[in-house]
Amino acid sequence: MVQLGTRGVVYRGGTSRALLVRAEDLPTRNKGELEQWLLAVYGSPDARQIDGVGGADVLTSKFGYVGASSRPDADVDYTFAQIGIDEPMVDWSIMCGNVLSSIAPYAIDEGLVPAVEPVTVVRVHNTNTGKVIVARVEVSGGRPKTAGTTHIDGVPGTGSPILLDFKDAAGAKTGKLLPTGNRRDQAHVPGVGLVEYSVVDIAGMQVFVSAKDFGLTGSEDPAEIEKIPEVGRKLEFLRGKVAVDLGFATSIETAWDESPMTPFSIVVGAPMDWRLYGSNEPRPADSCDLAARCVFNGQVHKAFPGTGAVPVAVAAALEGTVVHDIVRPEAGDSGIYRVGHPGGTLSVEVELSESGSRVDVVRASLIRTARRIFEGTVFAEPSRLPWAGEQSHVVNESGHHAQ
Repeated sequence: MVQLGTRGVVYRGGTSRALLVRAEDLPTRNKGELEQWLLAVYGSPDARQIDGVGGADVLTSKFGYVGASSRPDADVDYTFAQIGIDEPMVDWSIMCGNVLSSIAPYAIDEGLVPAVEPVTVVRVHNTNTGKVIVARVEVSGGRPKTAGTTHIDGVPGTGSPILLDFKDAAGAKTGKLLPTGNRRDQAHVPGVGLVEYSVVDIAGMQVFVSAKDFGLTGSEDPAEIEKIPEVGRKLEFLRGKVAVDLGFATSIETAWDESPMTPFSIVVGAPMDWRLYGSNEPRPADSCDLAARCVFNGQVHKAFPGTGAVPVAVAAALEGTVVHDIVRPEAGDSGIYRVGHPGGTLSVEVELSESGSRVDVVRASLIRTARRIFEGTVFAEPSRLPWAGEQSHVVNESGHHAQ
């Protein structure tokens, strides 16, 4: 049998990279079969992902498919999947805010949304969460601009700004901005003791803890944290407990298998000098309003997820949360919260409206850049696709064929 080929485009969105495919070009709509195809395409499970397009990093083992919107208040549907690297896992529970920044320019490039100069507004319906995020893309000559003066930490050079507004993405996973009903909760973590934490759900659901409770500062290099496996285990215990309490897992022991990415664990600390991951470039404490590290199953995000930055900024603005206790007090004066992460600083603009116990998000926006890197045909080995059978030469519905 020949290899199964599917048309796709590789985009860098924010600090992530993903293979994007039009919904009509998917080789199958069966979820189980699609997961087998994704694992084959990305070369998983394998620590190097040497036999696929994955880059052996959580930031590059990402996938999305895009199609016409299924609802009247959006222009396109976007479905995201996080692909496991050294384990056969495909997680559909999150949206990935960085990859989200590539969806609007992709939709314009693919003709799914008409280009309007100078700025095209694209309403993206994320099917993972059921939320609509509004993206504003600069357009020139009928195409999304890539050149510009906007620099985002974690990405070399500069590009054209893409503004993402997440204000309508509150309650993305639970329907509530504060899933537990509280701004702060407590749990007993073996080896740590009683730990205070806050859970915020906007763009994604995250559990926030003070870094010092786990013997950290929040400004460590990712490798430093990953070398202390007991820290990862303790954080995973707490994350697992939250997942169980909110109905995403049946037990703490099985939480990673049942809900690996919901919630993330994010440790936060007071601003302090740190060095950037990879380059070792120094950054002064006054260039951020708080330090944060995103940890999942002992691994540390080498930059910071957009779906983590939005809730951390909202938590920083919300009095009574663990994050609000730590953030630089004057940060709220401008409404912009600067999150210090391994790759640099990520700024989020937040405005909240509070009435009694009710909290509404008026604004939650950040700026990213994106770039189309490659387009062509991605091939999957048919021996890994038992469902393909003799149909493996039929590539997709748009008529592209395997070689």
